[in-house]
Amino acid sequence: MVHEDAVSADSVADVVGMLRTLSDPTRLRLLSILQDGEQSVTALCDELQLAQPTVSHHLGRLRSARLVAHRRAGKHVFYSLNGELVSDSDEPPSLAIASGALELRILRTIANGD
Repeated sequence: MVHEDAVSADSVADVVGMLRTLSDPTRLRLLSILQDGEQSVTALCDELQLAQPTVSHHLGRLRSARLVAHRRAGKHVFYSLNGELVSDSDEPPSLAIASGALELRILRTIANGD
């Protein structure tokens, strides 16, 4: 007997793939930075103190997972959170990532003194 509210195997597989993408600290840091708004690749490199090819690789993985969106302006590329899948919340500070019938919520902890 199948429960009506059961989550499909495809939805679970999508979330597993999303978790694999998010398992890298650099990608999580990129998402955190992009919570503050659109950023150029140059600004992201400066913030992370990483080389452009490294940052571009991680952005490519996030783009493949549809977690970030991009736009080109001349020679510059700007990235932002993909509002279709990712929503940003202040209460509590978190990112919510929708994947089919499931939602993944990443809470942001605030250290004392911040």
